[in-house]
Amino acid sequence: MLTRLCWKEARTVFYNCTQQSSGWSVLPSWRNMSLTAVRCPTVPLSNGLHIPILGLGTSHRGGYCHDAVVYALTHCGVRHIDTAQHYGCEEKLGKAIKESGLPRSDLWITNKLWPGDYGYKAAKKACLDSCSEMGVEYFDLYLMHWPDPQRPGCSNREIRAETWRALEELYKEGVCRAIGVSNFVIRHLEQLKEDCSVVPHVNQVEYHPFQQPKQLIDYCHQEGIVFEGFSPLAKGQVISNPIVCQIAEKHQRTPAQICIRWSIQNGVVTIPKSTKKTRVQENCEVFGFQLEDDDMTALASLHDGRHVSWDPTNVE
Repeated sequence: MLTRLCWKEARTVFYNCTQQSSGWSVLPSWRNMSLTAVRCPTVPLSNGLHIPILGLGTSHRGGYCHDAVVYALTHCGVRHIDTAQHYGCEEKLGKAIKESGLPRSDLWITNKLWPGDYGYKAAKKACLDSCSEMGVEYFDLYLMHWPDPQRPGCSNREIRAETWRALEELYKEGVCRAIGVSNFVIRHLEQLKEDCSVVPHVNQVEYHPFQQPKQLIDYCHQEGIVFEGFSPLAKGQVISNPIVCQIAEKHQRTPAQICIRWSIQNGVVTIPKSTKKTRVQENCEVFGFQLEDDDMTALASLHDGRHVSWDPTNVE
């Protein structure tokens, strides 16, 4: 039976798992390691599960490539797939997973619930429908995709709470091994904390050198919520930055690898996306080197608050 943790318990578990005297860290020393040579390092969730720190995104933007997904699974050692009902590729992903020949138990599959299916009954049905579409019996992680239910005249907070209660039941029933949210800011999480009983295991938000929401990251750490980042390359905007390019040259790596490595080295579960086999391979080869302190400081200095994706700041 899955354990239901209250907010205080979850915070304690995460704190004990991750805080060290030198600051927050979930990482071993990764010098001379690669994804294909060893199992991908993982980050502990508050319920005892471990999520791979590097995943493959399948966002609908830029299209979907069946061959790239199969290649990631069979040649790059990827075991973490991130998708969403809204992306429209659930059935295709199911076929790619089947073609890979990997057992379901070896994979971590994250899916997301679109606001059009928010509400207690609709959320439960949507999750089961997504399982059926992908040909799986459960999801390792199931997220509320966006904090705005997009229902004029209705209370956003009440609909989020009603939807979350459905996810809590799916969690208790084992249909979802972990549950979480995406694009939630602190006030959304605080409201959920007051209205419900299970702490979100994960909050997935935009994260790259230009967008480093420190207060949100600190809050998630304090509450036992694993922080997960999408768009680690800022949709390509960051790879031409002079500082990134200088660090890439220093380490004889690509700018993309520097940004992904920086994110991972900060303890962030990182979800890059590509439809090209060569880029997928490149994005996975980030465990054979380590950024130095001055590299990390230089990349941290690039924060300018820009969003390249949805900005949830003004969602009530």
